[in-house]
Amino acid sequence: MKSKIYLETTIVSYLAAHPSRDLVTAAHQQITQDWWENRRADFDLYISQLVIQEITIGDEQAIQRRHQVIEGIKLLGLDEEVMLLARALIQDGALPKKAVGDALHIAIATVHGMDYLITWNLKHLANATMRNIIVTTCRAHHYEPPVICTPEELLEG
Repeated sequence: MKSKIYLETTIVSYLAAHPSRDLVTAAHQQITQDWWENRRADFDLYISQLVIQEITIGDEQAIQRRHQVIEGIKLLGLDEEVMLLARALIQDGALPKKAVGDALHIAIATVHGMDYLITWNLKHLANATMRNIIVTTCRAHHYEPPVICTPEELLEG
């Protein structure tokens, strides 16, 4: 059985973006492309309506490219359980109040039993200093959180 991955919006955006002139961003884009080409078939991929909402902002051509990336990827629902866990993540201090979208990404992936949440959001999601509070909050609500990581961490098979 394949592991299940929730693709957070930054992954979709990096796959569809023109190469960046910023060296760090360009490296992240290349790593994401490498993962997409070499490893994505090893996993079952999922997104949510929140990802769709977030990729629909900006330049029309970029929006079209991002929609092509997500074509055929399974969609996870956003229900009351997700909302409750997202609120708890904010209330418990796992994420700042301004990071509601990030709390929702974690809650969606957690409630739906994803094995991984992959992202390039290093500020609020793939952040070692926040990980313990995220895990503690999810487990206090009787959920096992996914491993939150970057595509780089999933390149090796």
